[in-house]
Amino acid sequence: MKPEFDIERARKETLACGNLIHFNNAGSSLMPVLVSEALHTYLRREEEIGGYETAELYEESLDQIYQSAATLLNCKPHEIAYVENATRAWDLAFYSFTFRPGEKILTTLSEYGSNVVAYIQQARRYGADVVFVPNDPSGQIDIDALSGMIDDRVKLISMTHIPTGGGLVNPAKEVGKIAGQAGIPFLLDACQSVGQIPIDVDEIGCDALCITGRKYLRGPRGTGLLYIRDTLLDRLEPPILDQHAAELISPTAYRMRPDARRFENWEQYVAGKYALAKAIDYALSWGLDSIQQRIYGLADRLRKKLSEIDGITLTDEGIEKCGIVTFISNRLSPPDIKAALSRKRINVSTSKGSGSLVSFRERGLEEVVRASVHYFNTDEEIDYFAEMLDRLTKR
Repeated sequence: MKPEFDIERARKETLACGNLIHFNNAGSSLMPVLVSEALHTYLRREEEIGGYETAELYEESLDQIYQSAATLLNCKPHEIAYVENATRAWDLAFYSFTFRPGEKILTTLSEYGSNVVAYIQQARRYGADVVFVPNDPSGQIDIDALSGMIDDRVKLISMTHIPTGGGLVNPAKEVGKIAGQAGIPFLLDACQSVGQIPIDVDEIGCDALCITGRKYLRGPRGTGLLYIRDTLLDRLEPPILDQHAAELISPTAYRMRPDARRFENWEQYVAGKYALAKAIDYALSWGLDSIQQRIYGLADRLRKKLSEIDGITLTDEGIEKCGIVTFISNRLSPPDIKAALSRKRINVSTSKGSGSLVSFRERGLEEVVRASVHYFNTDEEIDYFAEMLDRLTKR
């Protein structure tokens, strides 16, 4: 029998829990005390002795992030790079690929808008094609359709694991199997999934994966990670290099690092790096299976409560649904709901515009309310949230 989740500890180690209800964890979660204190301690040390000197003093601790991330993803430390955010991590991987006219990038209808912008830019630059794989009836990527679209012109499969605008969890493992059998590189945007669910890059079969610190890992903003499988490393040259990523060996030649840190640059948010390592270790201490079970249970309860409110329509898709819960009201706009809940000290966000444009246009949506739970949230908070929303939408 699994031990009961220690919610008392989780909330004690999350200072804001006593002051507000935070259902915006898919935007930016709350740092645990341990992570926040690590960040402040490092910054204070910089203030006291200097930035370079602090980095030298903490050198061993700063390097811990590579081992911690490797444990989190079941990969090797040399396959990890520390970067300033998930978007930049994803960009560095994607823009390392080149294409020929007529070659194809396969992606999903639920793809993150920023990624789609990059696909279009590179497609225009190289004469390639961006192809959206259709959904199956549940709203996730259609695996059979994807399989039927594989040919010798497909040069990259790139997908967001958990889209920003809903609770869908795309079947990454099945996509990875198809990509692996065809010998096609598979780039996975795991911005919303790492820290929320267990991620094993070998099991999934992705060749590159991006992570943010601020969401479900509960790290500081301005931090991210990039995983590059070592079998892909020698095939990719980052679009930007500096003398951290490569060594200048003559006036006309350089040699890139042999590891994923060729995707880093020398100047970094070093305090954030130190704190992000602590956040990863903190997540591992809870256990990702335990975290997923807790988050999914809370989200299921929230969806059930919302489904009972007249005028509220849930907009989540997929067979598997995660801790992101999205909905619309037939009485109030998403911004109005967000503002009203904020006055009750309840944090939610909205999803609209180019972030989910392809999917939303397919589904006739313009904007949704996004309530995203984490393991430190409670049943009581969900019940109160539903009660407040019911009152607001009946006025």
